[in-house]
Amino acid sequence: MTGHNVEGVAGEEVRLLIERWERLEEEKKGIADDIKDVAAEAKGRGYDIKAMRGIMKIRKKPKEEQQEEAAILEVYMRALGMMV
Repeated sequence: MTGHNVEGVAGEEVRLLIERWERLEEEKKGIADDIKDVAAEAKGRGYDIKAMRGIMKIRKKPKEEQQEEAAILEVYMRALGMMV
């Protein structure tokens, strides 16, 4: 029945796409588990996971955007007396 074409849907093609999707979902789960392991290792070594995630978020942005956000944050913190 996998090779049948029903209402314009090719069974074999649909099966292959679904199987590929399922493999990718499994790989994604494996990668998520690996990420958790790295985070646990970093935490076990005394690193601040929240800070590390923040740094990774910043590193994804273009350099110009990083600099602009840092400058704005500094201005606001100075205005609030949080920086000298």
